[in-house]
Amino acid sequence: MTFRKVLVANRGEIACRVLRTAHRLGYRTVAVCSDADASAPHVAMADEAVRIGAPPAAESYLNIAALLDAARRTGADAVHPGYGFLSERADFARACAEAGLVFIGPPPEAIAAMGDKAAAKRRMRDAGVPCAPGYLGDDQSDEHLAAEARRLGAPLLVKAVAGGGGRGMRLVRDLAALPEALAGARREAQGAFGSGTLMLERLVEGGRHIEIQVFADAHGHAVHLGERDCTAQRRRQKVIEEAPSPVVNAAMREAMGRDAVAAALAVGYRGAGTVEFIVDAGLRHYFLEMNTRLQVEHPVTECVTGFDLVEWQLRIAAGEPLTNLVPRLQADVRFTGHAIEARLYAEDPYDGWKPQAGRIDGWAPEAGEVRIDHGIAAGGEVTPYYDAMVAKFIAHGHDRKDAIRRLTRGLEEVPLFGPASNARFLRDLVNHPRFSSASMTTTLLDEWQEAREPLLVRPEPPEDAWRIAAALLAGHVDAASARPASVARFDLTLLAGDGAYELKRTLRAPPEGVQVDALEGASLRCTVDGVRRRLHAHLGGDGGVQLAIDGAVFRFREASPYPAADAALDPRRARAPVAGVVAQVNVAVGQAVRAGQAMVCVEAMKMEMWLHAAAAGTVKAVHAAPKASVAAGTVLVELEIAE
Repeated sequence: MTFRKVLVANRGEIACRVLRTAHRLGYRTVAVCSDADASAPHVAMADEAVRIGAPPAAESYLNIAALLDAARRTGADAVHPGYGFLSERADFARACAEAGLVFIGPPPEAIAAMGDKAAAKRRMRDAGVPCAPGYLGDDQSDEHLAAEARRLGAPLLVKAVAGGGGRGMRLVRDLAALPEALAGARREAQGAFGSGTLMLERLVEGGRHIEIQVFADAHGHAVHLGERDCTAQRRRQKVIEEAPSPVVNAAMREAMGRDAVAAALAVGYRGAGTVEFIVDAGLRHYFLEMNTRLQVEHPVTECVTGFDLVEWQLRIAAGEPLTNLVPRLQADVRFTGHAIEARLYAEDPYDGWKPQAGRIDGWAPEAGEVRIDHGIAAGGEVTPYYDAMVAKFIAHGHDRKDAIRRLTRGLEEVPLFGPASNARFLRDLVNHPRFSSASMTTTLLDEWQEAREPLLVRPEPPEDAWRIAAALLAGHVDAASARPASVARFDLTLLAGDGAYELKRTLRAPPEGVQVDALEGASLRCTVDGVRRRLHAHLGGDGGVQLAIDGAVFRFREASPYPAADAALDPRRARAPVAGVVAQVNVAVGQAVRAGQAMVCVEAMKMEMWLHAAAAGTVKAVHAAPKASVAAGTVLVELEIAE
């Protein structure tokens, strides 16, 4: 199993993460990229790079033939799949083996055994691992699934048997919504994993998501590296992860670890894997699934154990026994301190987590004081073709409070300028009483969204932000001149917001005023009412300014004397809510529609968004077709509005 050159069959931050360790261990590396990623950081980081197709994942990162051809052309003799994409596809692992490539992951048989979530749960039941009630059968008719749903009762989860990451999953609280949930989960799962097979699972109310990291080698050894708590989720997508869990004691850790190791050994596992459990209010754990790959949240385990998990993957794939890494196996695994990871998503948490795309105006992670894993760069693009996660902030402290404080500062010190992100939300969440008291549940963020919890209400720029922005705009300060300016001599009308609301204010500085002392890159030094401050700012070519304060990025521009009509509010033209790919078209020319009727579904960054009719009328034209790429704001349906 000797290999010398590793092809990383992935993109973004995980590709960069694997490349760093592979280089440290002396391996040569190959990156692959779609046309959308031709200038991405992972491409520049690798020793060689190969274009594998068009931007849609199905035509590039999911194209097994293109990946194998890239390995052949570069002489790569091993493949690391990262996470997502093909990482849990047994057919990909098998194809690598048939091509003479070392697959840095578990055997195809183990992936297949755990990849079918229904079969995996049956196997776990046979092994005595507790599982939540559900339906795992082969009859996939809507009638039979509806009967099983009635037997289980609501709330329940409709889940794709294949895949993971929240795709092909729907929460059903009212059985009347089951038909729509089945159709949506099937469609999403078929597109993402090539299989629309579903299972049902009774929802554990008030549950926590706790998972165990396991490793196994080819010599019959297996260990667990403790637990990670991933309870903070929105729409079944993880947002915050931490290790250790604030609710797990030593006895519970031992029991969950024992079950996780038994699960791995039962399928002849090899490499990194994660056994996921749902834990109820009584701290009883139930098997959910096993992810047969490295997890997004693996850095928190690295922090508390001191191990490099990618190094472990590479060494185990090369045939080394675990005893080379931990001689006494489980007895040599020690945990130090507390680590928390926050996922930075290009999304708007104050507008239903809507994905965002666009040019990255500014990004300087090297300035941070916490670990930041990322795969983006200033001047690059966040595209709608892939996952909305663009970076991970990881803080390690001697205890949980220490880690929260460090993470808070990290999120405030490294802003993302350009596409909207969830940085301010993350900063507020880890400081929320429900998080600090370890009383989160897997559904709490979704409940807060419905209840308009203050945490999910868009923050407004503080008074000082308006004044500082006015000073920057009024003084025509740019990064080249960085010449000081005072707002005391100017009256300005500024706008802030993204279309959801508009703020206008005429600003006059108080006697002390606001003095811009220096602007070097994104680092802004200014004096406000006699107090010198250091902030982060970006002056754009469009004449606007982005200002980062307390983790939030506020965008200001001077009001135009010639305001344009808001075309987005015209009910005659239904526009794409985000840049993405058309997943479904439900209307045709001449069809009558009612107000609120779903017309077109656009998929972007693993999320489906429906375009609804703003008023009753008749379809005049349809400018959308399934699988077509569309830009944000594109007119997809034209209506003749009923009088």
